[in-house]
Order: sequence, then C-alpha cells, then structure tokens
Amino acid sequence: MSQYFQPEIETASREEIKKLQDERLAKQVQYVYDNLPYYRNRMENKGVRPEDIKSTEDLHKLPFITKDDLRDAYPYGLLAKPLSECVRIHSTSGTTGRRVVAFYTQHDIDLWSECCARAIVAAGGSKEDVVHVCYGYGLFTGGSGLDGGSHKLGCLTLPMSSGNTERQIQFMEDMGSTILCCTPSYAQYLAESIAERGVKDKLRLKAGIFGAEAWTEEMRQEIEKALGIKAYDIYGLTEISGPGVAFECSDQTGMHINEDHFIPEVINPQTGEVLPDGEKGELVFTCITKEAFPLIRYRTRDICILSREKCSCGRTHVKMTKPLGRSDDMMVVKGVNVFPSQIETVLINQGFQANYQIIVTRDKSHQDNIEIQVEKTPFMAQDQTFDTAQATKKLVSGLKAMLGIYAEVKLVEPNTIPRSEGKAVRVIDKRNLYKG
Repeated sequence: MSQYFQPEIETASREEIKKLQDERLAKQVQYVYDNLPYYRNRMENKGVRPEDIKSTEDLHKLPFITKDDLRDAYPYGLLAKPLSECVRIHSTSGTTGRRVVAFYTQHDIDLWSECCARAIVAAGGSKEDVVHVCYGYGLFTGGSGLDGGSHKLGCLTLPMSSGNTERQIQFMEDMGSTILCCTPSYAQYLAESIAERGVKDKLRLKAGIFGAEAWTEEMRQEIEKALGIKAYDIYGLTEISGPGVAFECSDQTGMHINEDHFIPEVINPQTGEVLPDGEKGELVFTCITKEAFPLIRYRTRDICILSREKCSCGRTHVKMTKPLGRSDDMMVVKGVNVFPSQIETVLINQGFQANYQIIVTRDKSHQDNIEIQVEKTPFMAQDQTFDTAQATKKLVSGLKAMLGIYAEVKLVEPNTIPRSEGKAVRVIDKRNLYKG
C-alpha cells in the first residue's frame, strides 16, 4: 500500500514546490486580470499589474478578497469561465439572503478529487477500502468532496449522506465500511448508537476523516476509543474548493496544505501585514489552479499557525494548525456557517429590534444546539393582543429558512438581555471548541 496518492508532488523538495508555485501564481494572476473585471479593477486601484507578480514574494502586492466581496459579486461577478464550461456549483449559507456560490469546471472537480484522495491515503486508505461518506451532499461540499476523493482512489464508496443512523450502522456492518467520513460530532453520536446496539465488534472501521466543524483533542481521543479507529482532521472552505485544502497525516501535528494548488499566508487580521511562519494570525489562501472561481488572497477569517518543520510522514507541504478561533463573529453549528447578521436580518424583517443573544451548546449525544433569546419590543410587551407563541413559531420558521438548521427561540421581556458599553456580546458559545 502506497503512503502517498501522488508521491512526486507530496514529497517534492521545497525548491520544487516554490518553483511550481511561482509559475502557477504568475499565470493565474494574468488569467484573473484578463477574465475578471472585478479583480482587474481591484488590482488597478492598488496600482498593480500582472507583470508585477513574478513569484510568491510578490503576493503581498495584491489586494485581499473577502467574503463580502464574494457576496457583492453574486452570482456571476467572480466567474472566470463561461457557464457552458462549468459543471457544478456549491454554496454556503447566505447572511442576508445573498449566498456565496462557488463554480467548478470539470478540471476543478478533478483536482479537488485528487486533493481529497491524498487525504484518504494519508489516513491509511487504499483502493481496497470501503469509504463510508455521511457528510451532507447537495450544495454542501463535504459529501461531494470525500465522495470524489474516494472514487479517484478507486475505493468502494458508500454515498450515505447525513442522518438515518439506523441505516448508517446497518450499511457499516453489511458492507464492511473501513473509513468513516463525517463531522466529529456525528461520529460521536454514531459511536454511542453503535455501543447501544452492541455491534462494535462486527464493524471493520479503522479510520475516520472528520471536519466541517471545530473539535478538540479530547474529542478526538474519545472518538478513537469509542470506535476503535484513528481519527484524522481535514480542512476546507466552500469558497476555495471544499474539504481537502489541508489534511492530517499519521504524524497528526497539523494539517498538510496542498501547496501545489493553494498558497497559504498568515496575516495580522488588523493590519493585513504578512506574518512569518510560527506566528498566529489569520489564514489567507490564493488558488493557483482553479479555473471557474479562482480566488486570490482570500481572507478565511480562520486563525491558525503555519509550520514548515520536517514531518515524519515524509510529506514536504507546509502544515497548518487546527483553526484556533475566528477573526470575525462566524460560528459553525452542525457543520453550517452561522453569522449573527443572518439572525439580525430575520429579526428585523419580523418587526423585532436587534436585541438578542445566541447561546450555543453541545449536548450529551454531542449534537450542537442553538438557542436565540430575543427581546420583545416595548410595543409588543404592552400589546394585550400580541401572541407570543405565534411570533415565536414564525421566528423559528424564518431562522430555519435563513440558516438551514433549527434554532430554538425564546422571547423575553424588553431590557432583560445584558447591555455592554463596548461591542455587544451576541454569542455565548459553551462548547469549548478551541481548546486542546
């Protein structure tokens, strides 16, 4: 069994990787300048031309792109290929009804599948394995990404999608699943369900590839013990491609970034200054092989540290830590990106003021729960005809439509949510996700 999916690039020397990045970056900058007026205008406003970008040392000259830019350009403003050459889209949830939609050519899909295949091999996979994918499919990238990687490697792929735990366990047992791909919280729930049924000894699971939400080292150890597997982290963003941007190897001291496709930087989130390896800051990615949706210097808002220390697995690509937090107010709940601004939009549209608090917890079955406490307006509180139950039901429905997940809503009396002289404390996350 090979230790690498594409050994020639995964173990390339730093000099070879740098040369490849320089060539691809220069070509990609010219490509976006020629094909995307949005980028061309941003570059010209900063006084930068394609010929100014000859190597990765010149990256800092280019403007950043943010999620707000992606929303402003929705739907086709950052599409670099004709629609006739695109074969798929994926999408994140929208914060104000304007979603981020990422486009893919078949070439983009093929490269993405290769990145995910590398992750599966790094987790000990080969074409002899049965890969059980219970990430969500559809617009979410999780299911499609690991599915594509499994196919590229030649594994028997079970496209289970999420939910229906009884069926998941039945197929694991009947089909001999060996590698489990899902969110870590669902892996814990599956482990408990398997224990309840007493079928752990009938399963052949050896590894898990878990991502799409933050998880701690303690959580990893619990999953490994409960399922009798080795648990691997995987990282990605819909805007960049999806899972497979980076992945863990057997060393498990960080995730290798696929540097032949994505150039990482870490910056000071306040100043935009590029920081040296080993310092904590905001992760920025430049896509150097994407055709349809080629983002340059995209600010992920994830806080991490990069390391180029030699890895015992033999891979030479830079490693990133697990995200250590966010430089914005985004939360990941049940694998879904949730912004307070989304919640504000629903509240205001339904006649409420932006006086609210979000409480996120993780229950004993390791499922995320979100509760939103919303103040009634003074008028609502005084109105004898105001129907609290009906207003709550309407808010729950509106939030489900906006977020894509269920949120419990509690209407409270005016001025009962604590005020702050500084930035309002909108989110209380009790999950302790960024420790360990």
